[in-house]
Parts: sequence; structure tokens; C-alpha cells
Amino acid sequence: MTVDATARYTPLTRHQMAWRAAQDLPEGAYVNLGIGIPTLTSGFVPKTREVIFHSENGVLGMGGPPKPGEEDEELTDAGKNLTTLVTGGCYVHHADAFLMIRGGHLDFSLLGAFEVSEKGDLANWTTEDAEFPPGVGGAMDLAVGAKEIRVLMEHTDKKGQPRIKFKCSYPLTAAGVVKRIYTNYAVIDVTSQGLMVAEMIPGMTLEILQAMTEPKLQLAPGYKDMMPPARAA
Repeated sequence: MTVDATARYTPLTRHQMAWRAAQDLPEGAYVNLGIGIPTLTSGFVPKTREVIFHSENGVLGMGGPPKPGEEDEELTDAGKNLTTLVTGGCYVHHADAFLMIRGGHLDFSLLGAFEVSEKGDLANWTTEDAEFPPGVGGAMDLAVGAKEIRVLMEHTDKKGQPRIKFKCSYPLTAAGVVKRIYTNYAVIDVTSQGLMVAEMIPGMTLEILQAMTEPKLQLAPGYKDMMPPARAA
């Protein structure tokens, strides 16, 4: 993999990635937030838009992170981070949270991933590393129960190797379910015509992005440059 060392671009932070994903959530959507970067998304929905966030551990109507001094240690998201409830939000039994998933009541699930294939295969529950125990959680239920799966993940692993693959090297959570990928470099749609780059961060080029991606990338017909906020926290 060869990357232009003279290129001038700044990868998105985890909060900026969550901000970008939040902008695409429509009014009135019921959205599950998976462990990792997705849990940050609830804090970045435009204030004029109502999105109902679901957490598999038993929260419906989850808000953003609590303000200092307003923390409730008994109110956490799926990643055990402190969270809040919006007006009308509620706690539910763990089994009821999964009934919402399995019953097809969620419009979207935003999930983290280790790898995604060019066909939208999702690998996010194990790396088969004995020192890194697997965590199935609700991932398999969400992958087949939510109406649409979108993934938030860094574009490459810690060694700089692509995480968007021809074929996932890790065991699959589900096959062909991912429709959109948000990375720290781009927004990429999984389509029947291949991987379409909808947006890239300032300074990024298709050639540089391709060098960090196994499958062929194409610019989407409606491609535009991403304009992330200077700070999203």
C-alpha cells in the first residue's frame, strides 16, 4: 500500500465521524447505537430534528452525554458510557429491547466494525485473538433485525492495513447487510455497482483513498467534499 506522504489532509476525529453519521438520520427515525464510535452519535443530531435512539441494554429515547454534575450512574448506553434520557424516554427490560430489534421496529442501526467487504459483509464480533475476547452482544440480532445497517469505523487498522476488504478475513456477523460506511476519511455507499464514494474529507483524493482500500472505489454521481465542523466534541 502506497500513500502520498506529501498529501495534506486531517482525518476526522471519532466525534466528527459521529457528527457526520448523525446528519443523515431522518426526522422520526428509530435508531440503535452500537458500542464504540456509534454511541457518540446521539449528541450530534440537529436540534430541530427528532430522532429516537435505542440501546440494546434497555433504553428507548436516549439522549446525549450528561452535563457535568448531572450524571446518573444507573443510566448507561450499550458501551457502559453514561447517557441521558430525552423527554418521554424510558427504561425497558433487556428482553423488550431485543424484541424491538427482532420485531423489525428499528429503522437504522449504527454499528462499529473490524472489517466490511465490498459486498457489505459485516465482521464486528471477533478477531479470533485469544487476548481480545469476542463480544457478540446484540450485533447479530441488529444486523438482521434493523431495516438498514450503517457502519462507523476507522478506514485502516493500527498497522495501516485496509479494513474495507474484498472479503472479510474475520468471522462474519452477517452477510451483505451494510449499506453505508463512515470512516475517518470518507463516506462510502455499498451498491450493486460497487463501492461509491459519496464524500471525502478536505485534502483527500480518490487515489489516496484507493491506496488504503482493497476493492475498487468509484466517485458517486452526487459526490461532494465533506465539510466537517472544526470541532465536534
